[in-house]
Formats: sequence, structure tokens, C-alpha cells
Amino acid sequence: MNAALAPLRSATQVADRITNNNNIHMNASLDNFLFEREPDSRLSELFRAAAAHVRDLGFDLCAYHVRFPLPISSPKAVQLDNYPCAWSQRYRALNYQAIDPTLAHAQHYASPLVWSEQVFTHAPALWDDMQANGIKVGWAHPVRCARNLVGVLTAARSEGEICSRELREKQAMLAWAAQTAHMEISRYLAPRFMPSVDTPLSQREIDVLRWTADGKTASEISAILAISERTVNYHANNAVVKLGVANKTAAAAHAALLGLL
Repeated sequence: MNAALAPLRSATQVADRITNNNNIHMNASLDNFLFEREPDSRLSELFRAAAAHVRDLGFDLCAYHVRFPLPISSPKAVQLDNYPCAWSQRYRALNYQAIDPTLAHAQHYASPLVWSEQVFTHAPALWDDMQANGIKVGWAHPVRCARNLVGVLTAARSEGEICSRELREKQAMLAWAAQTAHMEISRYLAPRFMPSVDTPLSQREIDVLRWTADGKTASEISAILAISERTVNYHANNAVVKLGVANKTAAAAHAALLGLL
């Protein structure tokens, strides 16, 4: 284990430093939006460690959101936070994650985003509601891993605008906290929300799916790889079975999103 991850492994030692440490919420978006007041102990431990780092940076509130890429038509997402119960429940009930600009930002950019009224231009109701509930200042840091899991670690507080000096002094530390939290928490959650491939794809199956993803036909792939079209279809069908999907197009899409290509 990398020594840089040690703070997350010793999370129970710092749990008592977290405000609302008995008030961790887990919002999980599956077929519908589910809500659990008490995540399991390991998940709580990992989140408390992330919240401890955020608190050390001067933010009492913390949220971690991760989006899983499959199924493509309705991606799953999980959010852990130590926001006040009333706000967490309201955020869920009003489906604010669907219009949250910090989550939309994370899907396209890796740069940190400081909350402002301008950032929430297209979600004024969310901005006004946050302000009314005392969640006024925030700093969201997106992070993405090789498995196409997009995460956001948000540091928040009720007062004290984030000045340019604070941004300069703390940006590297927030980036480290975001990367570390994302690595540990997403890895822990992945078996629940990501399909597993019990039998690894062969190199030839990967080659076929790569060219399929580029829009090549079986005939074209046959010429590119210097194998028969029948052999191309054989490898494509094997990949379909291993990935548990309906056809080679879905196989190529799933393999790409799972980081297998």
C-alpha cells in the first residue's frame, strides 16, 4: 500500500474530529433514488477520513459523489456527505443532483470549481435553497480514474468566502484529498455497482472490440488484422458472452467504459 493512502487506513483515529460524525448520509441512485442514513462501517470509515482532511483545510462540511458509467442509459451514482439531515433529505427529495452544476462540471472538466451565483446560473433554485439552509461556501474538486469513474469531493462551510490566497495555498491539498478519497471509496463501492468480467478478454478479442468501437465492420476488421471474417465474428461473440451483453456494439461500448480497451 502506498504510504500516501495511510491516512484513510487510520480513519477511526480521526473520526472524533469530524463535526456531525454520527450523521453520514448515503444517497444511491439506482433504478430510483434510494437513501440510507447509516452506510456500512467500512464506508463510514473511509468517508470520515476524507472529511477529516477537508476539515483540516477549514471546511466543516464534506461531500463525496461518484458516478458509475453503467448502465449507459441510466448511470448509477452514490453520494456520501455530512451535511445537516434536513438538507441531505431535501437535496434528495427535490432531485437536485440532476441540476447540480458542480456534478455536470465534473463530467467534462478536471479543474476545481468554487461555488458562486454565476456557477449556479442555470440552477437558481438550488443556489437559493443552499443559501437559505446555511450551505453558502463550497469548493468542488472533480477526479477521474482509469475505470471511467467520475468523482467529486466537495469542501463546504457556512461562511467565509474563499479568497485567491486560500485557493493557492490549499488547492494541492484538496486535490490530494480528492484523489485519495476517490481511489479508496470508489474501489470499495465498485463491486456493488460495476459489472465484473469473470473471464478476462483475450488480446484478440480486445483488438476486435477496439476496431468495432471505431465503427469498422467485420469485413474491414478482417483486412486490418489479417484474419478471416469468420474469426473476427468468433472473437466478437466470445467478448459478447464474457461481458454479458446483447451484441458486439454493446460489447465495445461496455469494454470501453470499463477501461478494458
